[in-house]
Amino acid sequence: MKLDAVRLGSALSILFGLSCFFVGVGNLIWNRYGIAFLKVMESVYPGYTFGRWGFWGVLVVTLYAALDGFIVGVVIAWLYNTCKCEKK
Repeated sequence: MKLDAVRLGSALSILFGLSCFFVGVGNLIWNRYGIAFLKVMESVYPGYTFGRWGFWGVLVVTLYAALDGFIVGVVIAWLYNTCKCEKK
């Protein structure tokens, strides 16, 4: 069975994007929520600065995470389809 690269990429894109979105919005509501996670995202995604842009910053990290999730999903599907040994 082969994995569909676009579908896996889309699924991971939604998962990564929504994760960052909800943690970012949660941090805007409760100041102490998700600080460690958002600081890691700041170190991973250039242009995102934790706590500086408010809701616009949440949108920036969400878009970065969605793009990153899509790329990771496509690469995982490609590796799976390339390296899978089928038994006969």
